[in-house]
Amino acid sequence: MNSVPNTHPEPTTGLILCGGQGHRMGGQDKGLLDFHGRRLIEIAIDRLRPQVDAMLVNANRNLPVYQALGFPVVTDPHYGEDHLTFQGPLAGILAGLNAMEHRWLVTVPCDCPLFPRDLVSQLRLASATFTRAAYIQSHPTFALIPVSAKDHLNHFLQHGRRKLGQWLEEIGAYPIPPGDESSFRNLNTPQDMVD
Repeated sequence: MNSVPNTHPEPTTGLILCGGQGHRMGGQDKGLLDFHGRRLIEIAIDRLRPQVDAMLVNANRNLPVYQALGFPVVTDPHYGEDHLTFQGPLAGILAGLNAMEHRWLVTVPCDCPLFPRDLVSQLRLASATFTRAAYIQSHPTFALIPVSAKDHLNHFLQHGRRKLGQWLEEIGAYPIPPGDESSFRNLNTPQDMVD
């Protein structure tokens, strides 16, 4: 894995989630969409990289394009007879937990270009206080998850369950109020891209 500067005492791997179908974007690969002159994946990398010790990208198509960014790319695992990708963010998170080398994984979606530059510090403060996983309330794709949750997540997905918020509740993750909601605004439609 590519090394990045250590900004906190316990090493953390960052995972950018780009594995969705982009239904409301007409099926486009959101991570590769242009937002004010830059691809969303590049913006996410710039914001997350200084906050973590290693990086992963979760994607299920256009893999050579993502691999060219210089970070390991992980694809969703498959369950049962469902051999399709695009199984939701939990599948991407499990791929990250399986591939990372550190004890903690922080996840961010590729379609939130304004997420805080101190996101990991916010999550780690809550995690240290409550000794468990943490996430941004009402924006659960922004989460800090211990590798010890991997088996629980695998079991959760094997039973056909896909709701991220429900899984975070089950592992006792602590919800953090988002503060400035605009920092976590998702770009879900073509109109969002030009606003």
